[in-house]
Amino acid sequence: MSGHDERPRPGYDERPRPGYEERLQGFTGRELRPLTRAQDPVNQPMIRHWTEAMGDTNPVYTDAAAARATGRAGVVAPASMVQAWTMRGYAATVAPPSPSAPGGFDALVALLDEGGYTSVVATDSAFTFLRELETGDHVAVRETVESVSAEKRTALGTGRFVTTLKTYTDRHGATVATQRWRTLRFRPAPAAPPDAAAAPRPRPAVNRDNAFFFEGAERHRLLIQRCTGCQTLRHPPGPCCPGCNSLEWDTVEASGEGRVYSFVVSHHPRHPAFTSPYLVAVVELAEGTRLVTNLTGVAPDDVTIGMPVVLDWLTADPDPTLPVFRPAPTEAP
Repeated sequence: MSGHDERPRPGYDERPRPGYEERLQGFTGRELRPLTRAQDPVNQPMIRHWTEAMGDTNPVYTDAAAARATGRAGVVAPASMVQAWTMRGYAATVAPPSPSAPGGFDALVALLDEGGYTSVVATDSAFTFLRELETGDHVAVRETVESVSAEKRTALGTGRFVTTLKTYTDRHGATVATQRWRTLRFRPAPAAPPDAAAAPRPRPAVNRDNAFFFEGAERHRLLIQRCTGCQTLRHPPGPCCPGCNSLEWDTVEASGEGRVYSFVVSHHPRHPAFTSPYLVAVVELAEGTRLVTNLTGVAPDDVTIGMPVVLDWLTADPDPTLPVFRPAPTEAP
C-alpha cells in the first residue's frame, strides 16, 4: 500500500550525466536483494497474532482439526502473510544501515536521485500465490528490477514508475508466491510561496479494488462493497472477503446515516488545501461499516462520540467528489 517520502534535492540542476537513460535502463533484470531467508519459520504464534489483528476467524489458520477437515495437513498461514515472514524486524530498522550489494538497491536509488527523482510513493502491489504456507515452512525472498518506465507526468510531479519482482521460495527452492511491487519515484513540485493560491486537494489513490467507490461518489452514491458469498459488507474495499475468502463481490448503496465513532482535530501538519484545524472522523454507518471522512458544518468543540451525522458531498477544485458528513438536523448546534 502506502509510503510517501519527500527529501530535498541538494544541487539538482535537471542535467544528469551523459548516458543517464542507458544507465537507468541497465537496471532492468538486475538483482536488488539477493536471496534472503526469513528470520523465523512459519509458526502458529505469529499466525495467531496476525489473524487476531485482522479479525480473521477462519479456523484453518488456528485449528489443526478444522484444517484437516478441509483436506489440509494442518493449519496454514493466511496467504497475505507471505511478505510478513521476510520483513527485517524492528532491530534491523534501528541498526545502522549496511551497504547493499554493488549495483543493488542503494545504487538504483542513487541513480534516481541523480535524475532528480528524490521522492517516492508506493502505487501497486500485486501478489500471485502458488501454494499455502504450512507451519515449519521457511521462506526466503529475492527481489529483481522488472522495469523502469520512461519519464511520466503525474499529479505528484514528473517521475518514473519502478517495478520490482519479489520471488518467495520455500526451503527447497520452490516458488510459493510472487509480488510485483511498483513505486513512483518523482521530482517534488517546488513549494508554493506563502501568498500563493491554495493548493489543490490531494487526490486519492484509485485502483481496481476501490474504483467503484469513487465512481459512485461522482454520482453522489455512497457504495459499500458486499461479499456475494456470505453477504458481509466491508470497507475499505479489497479483493477478498475476510470472512469467507470469496473473491466475488457486488455493492450496496448506503443510506447516508451514521454516528461519530471516533474523531480527531488536526492542527498539524498544515496543508494549503485545507483550512486548519480540520475534523477527521471515523463514522460508523447505519449499515455497520466504518468510513474515515471529514466532518463539516460543526465546530470541533461541538463534536461528541455517538453524535448522529448524515452524508454530504464535497467537490474539490473541481474534482474529485468525496463523501463528508455533517450533523444530523436534530443535532446541528
